[in-house]
Order: sequence, then structure tokens, then C-alpha cells
Amino acid sequence: MNANPILLQKKYTRVIACFANKVDISLDDALDFFYRSEVYCLMHDGVSDMHCMSDEYLADELAAEYGTK
Repeated sequence: MNANPILLQKKYTRVIACFANKVDISLDDALDFFYRSEVYCLMHDGVSDMHCMSDEYLADELAAEYGTK
């Protein structure tokens, strides 16, 4: 399932801000990490409807991925 591109961009923004707060990094660093992450790929490709998950859940997934790198 593909999301509306405008709504998806807004979702990315909220998730990135939440992720930056969780791991205490700058928005620029969070943005850079997000667009290189597996979470972004899954959301962008519509895999398992990842874009339908809550912002908090996706930020937690990013934080977990960030912790492993």
C-alpha cells in the first residue's frame, strides 16, 4: 500500500523530530541517519504498512537501529 506522498513527508518530519529527542542528537544528524536507515526504506516502499505505525513506534525502531550502528 502506498501512502500519499505529502502525508508521508509530514510523517517523516514527525518521526525524525521524535527520534532526535529520544537519542539526544541534532535534527540534522537525525535527518541524515533517517534517510540512510532501514526504517526509511521500509516506510518508503510501503513494506508491512510501516508508514501506518505510530510516530513513537517508528522513532523507537530508529533508536534501536541507531544503537546497533
